[in-house]
Amino acid sequence: MKPDYYPSEMIDRILRKLIHGIGLEAKKAKKYANVKGRSLSDIVENYLKAITTEDTVESIDLTPIVKSLKGTFKASKDLDYKKELSKRLSEKYL
Repeated sequence: MKPDYYPSEMIDRILRKLIHGIGLEAKKAKKYANVKGRSLSDIVENYLKAITTEDTVESIDLTPIVKSLKGTFKASKDLDYKKELSKRLSEKYL
C-alpha cells in the first residue's frame, strides 16, 4: 500500500530531477522567480496547491442572474468550443 504522503526529501529529489530535465525552461523559471522575489520551489508548491484544490462550481456563490441562466444553454455534443470561440473572436476583432 502506498503512503498518503511522501517525505519532503523524496519530493525535493523528484523536483530537482524534473528541473534538471527541463533544462533551459528551468533557467527561465528561476529568472522569473527571481524577478518576482520568490523561490522557484515556492512557485511550484503554490501552483500544485492551486490545481489540486477541492473547490467545485457548487461551492462558488453565484449571483441571482447567473443562477437564473445556469442550465439554460444546451450545446451539441460535437461542439468544438475552442474553434467556435476563435471564429467568433476573429469575426469581432479582425
